[in-house]
Amino acid sequence: MATRQSVDEFLQRCEDVIRYAKEQYTEAQKQEHYNDTEYTKAQQMLEEANNELAHLALSCNAQQREQLHRMRLQLQQLQNEMILLEH
Repeated sequence: MATRQSVDEFLQRCEDVIRYAKEQYTEAQKQEHYNDTEYTKAQQMLEEANNELAHLALSCNAQQREQLHRMRLQLQQLQNEMILLEH
């Protein structure tokens, strides 16, 4: 069983990843392809967070799974936006 603290810490890390990825997305919109390294890093971080989330969800209770599901939707939405951006 995942502890409440571990889930909260993970959700905080996800929020940090989302914040970083949004910054890179905004920069990519402005600069086109001048920040490819950071943009790719942000995409990798989103994917890693998504993979870790799936693993963590296996040991959570229903309430924690719901929190993780909402976070997964946010991560996937941003991943999709980054993939579709023509930079």
